[in-house]
Amino acid sequence: MNLTKKTGLTATALALALALPGAAALSAPAAAADAPTVTLMVGGIDKQIYLPYQLAKSLGMYKKYGVNVELSTEQNGGVGAEDAVISGQVDMAGAWYNHTIEFQEKGKDVIGIVQLSVAPGERIMCAKGTDIKSPKDWKGKSVGVTDLGSGTDALVSYVSARAGLKPNDYSKIAAGAGQTMIAALKFGKAACGITSQPTVNAIEKLGVGYSAIDLSTGAGVQKWLGGDYPAATVLVRADWAAKHKKETQGVVDALVATLEWMKTHSPADVANVMPKDFVSNQLTSKEEYVAALMKDWGQYNLDGLGTMPKSGPQTVYDIEKAAGKVHKKVDLSKTYTNQYVDAAKKKEGIK
Repeated sequence: MNLTKKTGLTATALALALALPGAAALSAPAAAADAPTVTLMVGGIDKQIYLPYQLAKSLGMYKKYGVNVELSTEQNGGVGAEDAVISGQVDMAGAWYNHTIEFQEKGKDVIGIVQLSVAPGERIMCAKGTDIKSPKDWKGKSVGVTDLGSGTDALVSYVSARAGLKPNDYSKIAAGAGQTMIAALKFGKAACGITSQPTVNAIEKLGVGYSAIDLSTGAGVQKWLGGDYPAATVLVRADWAAKHKKETQGVVDALVATLEWMKTHSPADVANVMPKDFVSNQLTSKEEYVAALMKDWGQYNLDGLGTMPKSGPQTVYDIEKAAGKVHKKVDLSKTYTNQYVDAAKKKEGIK
């Protein structure tokens, strides 16, 4: 789900450890030289749906809370962030919560430790001239998803099923993001495609398509999914977290503090401290980036500040089951924990 690899953005967006020049001035005093290192791979680090990971770095939050976090991003043709954490290639993954449910069914104990969003941050964009307004309208057509078998694939399956469509009523293609998704819509490979910012903005700006289904706001997910959909989270193997409590708590402390910072700042403030080529590139200008972020600001878990929404796990499970991603009963209580978020809030005096 990496946008950078699809668009050919500058090398800065692909750096394994991304820090904005001058960001140290925004941070608290640096952590001790012996601060433990944590490797964290993000499923598309320049995407707005995954914004908090890099924002925490740019604000110096990881250092403030005593961890040295090395950020990386998925590479084209490489292992996905969720699989990288299972294999031990990285300590943590910035990915979607739904993977924990899939892993639990396979007997792999992976948990979400801080919930950064309450909506997927995605929009289903439909090609200009198609006049598609709901999933039932793409019957007999193709819909582009990030990758077949991905979280976006499951979302398309679920909204289609809720609209009364059967799997053979339409088809899905792997359209990626960025330029590849734009091309799929522009040249008729797909009637619609599910994607996030800044690709959404680029599609609208180029006149290629329009937003037909909103999965970026609370109202949107309630309408199309029937409940909160916790998406972006930090995935970690439960056994690793148990053995590395200091590192795990430090990362969660930093991200909860970042959400708290976002709650008292604006999208423009965020853009001002993010790496320049995240907010101004061939897909978007800084002004467009800020406008898009403002429009989809409701995806972030600023009210819950990292706590898992009560109805979220069940909604995600229902979607995974309907999409054929899981077939057995899963103990949802074992797919996430709020213990680290609760400790972080206590430390910060957040009720």
